[in-house]
Amino acid sequence: MTYEETISYLFNVTPMFEHIGAVAYKPGLQTTEALDSHYGHPHRLYKTIHVAGTNGKGSCSHTLAAILQQAGFKVGLYTSPHIVDFRERIRVNGQMVSEKYVIDFVDDFIKWNTSGSAAPLSPNEEQKGATLHPSFFELATAMAFKYFADQKVDIAVIEVGLGGRLDCTNIITPILSVITNISFDHTQFLGNTLAEIAAEKAGIMKKGVPVVIGEATEETRPVFEQKAHDVGAPILFAEDHPEVCSAEPNDKGGLTYTTRNFGQMEGELGGSYQAKNANTILAAVAMLPALGRKDIENGFANVCKTTGLTGRWQTIHHSPLAICDTGHNVGGWQYLAQQIKRQPCRQLRMVFGMVDDKDIDTVLAMLPKDAIYYFTRAQSKRAIPEQKVLEKAQALGLSGTTFAHVKEAYKQALSDANPDDFIFVGGSSYVVADLLS
Repeated sequence: MTYEETISYLFNVTPMFEHIGAVAYKPGLQTTEALDSHYGHPHRLYKTIHVAGTNGKGSCSHTLAAILQQAGFKVGLYTSPHIVDFRERIRVNGQMVSEKYVIDFVDDFIKWNTSGSAAPLSPNEEQKGATLHPSFFELATAMAFKYFADQKVDIAVIEVGLGGRLDCTNIITPILSVITNISFDHTQFLGNTLAEIAAEKAGIMKKGVPVVIGEATEETRPVFEQKAHDVGAPILFAEDHPEVCSAEPNDKGGLTYTTRNFGQMEGELGGSYQAKNANTILAAVAMLPALGRKDIENGFANVCKTTGLTGRWQTIHHSPLAICDTGHNVGGWQYLAQQIKRQPCRQLRMVFGMVDDKDIDTVLAMLPKDAIYYFTRAQSKRAIPEQKVLEKAQALGLSGTTFAHVKEAYKQALSDANPDDFIFVGGSSYVVADLLS
């Protein structure tokens, strides 16, 4: 197969949550464990750090990887979703997995899985050699774990896909677990209360493995404390030991942090929400004694250059200033909406779209009413039609026009804008993906 054919197989033959939503979600670890057994339990050959949470886990994962790279470790990084290319999900020292590796892995999997030698999913299955039917994420996770072993990484930072307890990344036993925060997202899978969602994400805690909680509430803190007690995991709440004293925008588009123990640090990532992430990261690195102050400073200052991270308050145009951000749920927009409103400009222009499993009504209610909107849809089956977004927005006092494609919406916003206007593009990771593609 060519690389394009291989990617088509991954996207269209294995059920992909990003494309089709709930029907692609497979709770449970049976298929993952069968794949893991076939490939020789590769994740046991290197150390891991496991990162879960509703928001911020991508930024935290990339920054931790950058810090570890600065310290001289060979670092694997597994994150999701990708923005432009599938290979963004699997990196070693910032370099994406090769197209050839992806082709060979999928080809070998298909041959093994159709040869009659695949292991049955459970002891109760009478049919020997039952074929596996992995989801997209299950197969991608198996690929990442094997690739890291083949590359002989020292350590891998593994971002949870969805939830934690039943996520297929949860077969690892890490040296450190991190849970960034809890807010309402994927409630159809994880629960309808913050406590229920916290319980699912707390499922990554392992016996004897320290866990850092970035942010907790009155509802979620007891859940984390009880789970840590039950499994015997040392627990640290980052908010109880605040490291970040202040975070101010700098002229490079990032943030300048004033910290208690690291002095002043430059952070390459912009976005006001990064201050919370930074506090979580600094609590986590305190658990990793091999890291020095310079490693931490250089990791924060060069996270995008080091790991290839995109889509976090990313500047895509100057004069007019245009920013895109992958924030896509209520928790993320609590920060984004306020930062957008604070942005100095003559006229705010918003290229906006969302997907169907998010709380669009609550997000729309947060958005500024004085903006000009360009409502659009990403090229995903889960994208909410732009006309429906417009109707919901108009009911809340927002006004704008619709566009069938993100590119068209963005080009129109640029055409309409004066040099001192501000354009924001977002609402969904897939809107940003279409833009950057």
